[in-house]
Amino acid sequence: MMKKLDREFYNRDSIVVAKELLGKIIVHEVDGQRIAAKIVETEGYMGILDKAAHSYGGRRTPRVEVMYGGPGFSYVFFVYGMHNCFNIVTREEGVPQAVLIRAAEPIDGLDVMARSRFKKEYAELSRSQEKALTNGPGKLCAALSIDRRQNGADLCGDVLYVEEGETQDIRIVHSKRIGIDYAGEAKDYLWRFYIENNRYVSVI
Repeated sequence: MMKKLDREFYNRDSIVVAKELLGKIIVHEVDGQRIAAKIVETEGYMGILDKAAHSYGGRRTPRVEVMYGGPGFSYVFFVYGMHNCFNIVTREEGVPQAVLIRAAEPIDGLDVMARSRFKKEYAELSRSQEKALTNGPGKLCAALSIDRRQNGADLCGDVLYVEEGETQDIRIVHSKRIGIDYAGEAKDYLWRFYIENNRYVSVI
């Protein structure tokens, strides 16, 4: 087993953490089954000054309260009435920043993921279904069995956490974040990061 990321890893600006999470491994232990995927795409959200962030302007509601807590906790929100989105809270208590995990590459628990997404075994999936397992924020949450019940989960615990991965040869692409056209000048910030040429990236 690889080393689990500690609290100090998360206690930095979201842009730094978003880039350094690429290549790391999300793990969810469910009913004794290890489900794991390599992070291949992230977006940084910089909190109070970021018009695309849920906490912009110091907004503080029950939904976003977890972002005002300490680093290394999960922020899971429901969007479009159908998708969960998994975020990792960064920075110290009172600074509401987070990183959205946009896409991942399946590693362990492939049959569990395939049944969750397509009600098939992994070997029965078409090539396009393989790619579609985790190539978007809602898809990866469904595949890894992450939903609102994991909101506020301690990512330094033993159920939902992130491990070190093989990151030395990663080439990182910077681009605009997805789906935030409402965010004024913030929609143009190059705060989306992904691993070059990885087939699981959601949008190229």
